[in-house]
Amino acid sequence: MKTLWVRAELLLFYILSATMSKPALYYATLSPPSRAVLLTAKAIGLELELRPINLLKGEHLTPEFVKMNPQHTIPTLIDGDVNITDSHAICAYLVGKYGGAAHESLYPKDLVQRANVDARLHLDSGHLFARLRFLYEPVLYNGSTDCSIDKIAYVQKCYEILEGYLADQTYLCGNNLTIADFCCVATVTSGNDVALIDEFKFPKVNAWLKKMAELPYYKDTNEEGAEELKALFKAKLAENRSK
Repeated sequence: MKTLWVRAELLLFYILSATMSKPALYYATLSPPSRAVLLTAKAIGLELELRPINLLKGEHLTPEFVKMNPQHTIPTLIDGDVNITDSHAICAYLVGKYGGAAHESLYPKDLVQRANVDARLHLDSGHLFARLRFLYEPVLYNGSTDCSIDKIAYVQKCYEILEGYLADQTYLCGNNLTIADFCCVATVTSGNDVALIDEFKFPKVNAWLKKMAELPYYKDTNEEGAEELKALFKAKLAENRSK
């Protein structure tokens, strides 16, 4: 009787697990912030319900999407009644809720360590991604032909900052991988064909990129989307200049 009861409990558990809704992620593989969230989910073994959004077709500007996210940005995460609209916040949330003790180092609970991770996340949002967007967005959406040396140099100045943080450590916040590495690598690898990374000036940055590329889920989760974005940027730039 006890064996039958245990089996019934297990069956109920599997049924409930199968019917529980996964966190839903509105995303695009072209989007560096989306890929940062995907890297985080892969790192903690979390399966997401992926809902692709075509930015070039303006699917993020529909009334339904804007109601869900007034910033009309991706990624956007829906987890039950929870709605989170920033990639850095999403990464932190996923690790905190679903990562468990085994993945705590990705976003440490220690206040000092967490503050350092937060600082690098702000580096990504305020410098790395902001400067890449300043270079890419006018070309991709507004027909611009401007890919000037000044704009490229503005992105490359960020590599000096990264080189400094990586001077005596493997990752951006020490010798443990964190969500800051996911967020920053997704941005850097989305523009390094245009804003080249000098291997002699920035050896630590190049070593960090190689280390990140060794992650078993990196190629499918980040590399392919980054290459797609860089190819699209070059194609749009050529198209705009031909008009």
